[in-house]
Amino acid sequence: MAQAHSTEGTTEHDSPARPGRSRGVGKMILDRLSVEAEITETEQIAAGMTRVRLSGDGLRKLTCTPGQQLRVFTGDPDASSMRGRLGDLRTYSVWHFDADAGVLDLCVMAHQNAGPGARWALAARPGQLVRFRGPEGSFTLRPDAAYHLFVGEETASVALGAMLAAVPAGTPVYGAIETATEEARLPLPRAGELSFVLRGDASAAASALLVDAVRALDLPAEPGIAYVAGEARTIQLVREHLVRERGWPRRSVLTKPFWTPGKTGME
Repeated sequence: MAQAHSTEGTTEHDSPARPGRSRGVGKMILDRLSVEAEITETEQIAAGMTRVRLSGDGLRKLTCTPGQQLRVFTGDPDASSMRGRLGDLRTYSVWHFDADAGVLDLCVMAHQNAGPGARWALAARPGQLVRFRGPEGSFTLRPDAAYHLFVGEETASVALGAMLAAVPAGTPVYGAIETATEEARLPLPRAGELSFVLRGDASAAASALLVDAVRALDLPAEPGIAYVAGEARTIQLVREHLVRERGWPRRSVLTKPFWTPGKTGME
């Protein structure tokens, strides 16, 4: 695993100089639209996945339920124009949040030759500023469930990991997590209670491999709460298995489609 980059011990040479913060009406509008924070640490936490730590007093005023997301502006907060300051908006699940410390971690899939969000994560360095909206979203942990079932692949692992960390002690968890390789696997809480499957070069879309992994789980007879996220068609297959084959009520299967081939604008 790559070593984390932190503001501690950095110099002018290895931490880019930050221009003066924008003033006046433009900044007032930005402050109404979003929260400003500073990148204080980056780390390659898994193959193709970058952890970006945000810090700032504004984070202390936020609340975040495990599973929620931020909508991050990938522009430059100190650019001369509003458009330049905001840039593209991308949505990322929160990996870790500590309001008292004023810190929040995102984990961003950051492959080379990818979109604006991936380029932002790859270029992120301590000392840079970032603006975001949120946290938001209803795909969140239901702490009172008798047990919890977590299902997804790489794009779902961040949200699922945050929820796993918040499951009350003594409450059973089950799960099936698919990745292309072992190196792409996030360090999930309670990993010893989960089932992990590798798809290799196979597509993560409409993944029969992940559905079979869920089918193989030895779950209690009574339904718990399932959290199924990732590729839209795979989610449908897992949900139909739980509802039709295991007799779960649909309301007990929470879903969050993040992507599907050929379609943009999904979160």
